[in-house]
Amino acid sequence: MPRHTPEDTTGWWCDPSTEYAFVGFSYEVTACQTREQLHREFFDIRHRFKSRYVRLYGACDREGFYDDIVDAAWANTLGVHALIWFGFNLDDIWIGRRDTLLAALHANPRAKFVTRVLQFGSEPLFDGVLPHDQLAEQVTLAKQNLSSLHIPVTVSELAYGYQERGGAQDVLDAIDSINIHMLPFFAQDASTADQAWPLVLRDLQWFIDHGNGKKMYFDENGWPSVTSPSVQPNSPLAVSDIPNEHEYYILLDDHCEDLKAVVGGGVGWFAHIYSDNMEPGYGIYNSTGHLKFPFAPRTHC
Repeated sequence: MPRHTPEDTTGWWCDPSTEYAFVGFSYEVTACQTREQLHREFFDIRHRFKSRYVRLYGACDREGFYDDIVDAAWANTLGVHALIWFGFNLDDIWIGRRDTLLAALHANPRAKFVTRVLQFGSEPLFDGVLPHDQLAEQVTLAKQNLSSLHIPVTVSELAYGYQERGGAQDVLDAIDSINIHMLPFFAQDASTADQAWPLVLRDLQWFIDHGNGKKMYFDENGWPSVTSPSVQPNSPLAVSDIPNEHEYYILLDDHCEDLKAVVGGGVGWFAHIYSDNMEPGYGIYNSTGHLKFPFAPRTHC
């Protein structure tokens, strides 16, 4: 990063067409990591794995927390997919989080240089947090709020979340990029990860057909190595273990050229999630801080 903060973001971001293949990690912040931990793990994310981005997941309501995120991202040359977290309780706590985050984006002079996009999530349509017309309105209002900062806005959502709401085309029309939850383990016809490409392609094609050529990312994207009460398959043939978690990322790597060719400048994908301490079974690292399998995905092809 430059020694001094630039005046504006003109020419700052790479063209979205260069953002395909592996771009970074989902990173849960419910633990309200210290500044020191953020710097240490963002350094690892950037330099060990050649990531471009961190996609935030969960919420930390500690005062000044997003400033710590900005500081760690700036120091480690990372962009951030920020998140207004709705949670799972169908309450209105997200409104305060929205206002706090928007204020931080305006107040911190470096925020616009690390915040690549602002997400509403996670899965607000699938979880029924807001009717789709109200969610589209929230996206539009956030875009207006952030227009002077040139920070785009999106929704982090499953294909099924849109589909069960009649397609929610108003949301797809409102968002700037399409940030997709790609979790084929939960498909009714899932089996093993090495057989998951048709499942990935099925959801991806739906977004291609309805997304008006917008840039796409797989942001909540992975295959669990264990099940839990909240992580249960919908297919009796779906296999959750470490080899299948690994195999899913190999599958995406093997289809790098296919993802690169997708309309909108190709599909960039995140690994969900950085550590099993954040979400058991999904981590690239296990709960003791060791890699569960070799992980060095392609960042270009």
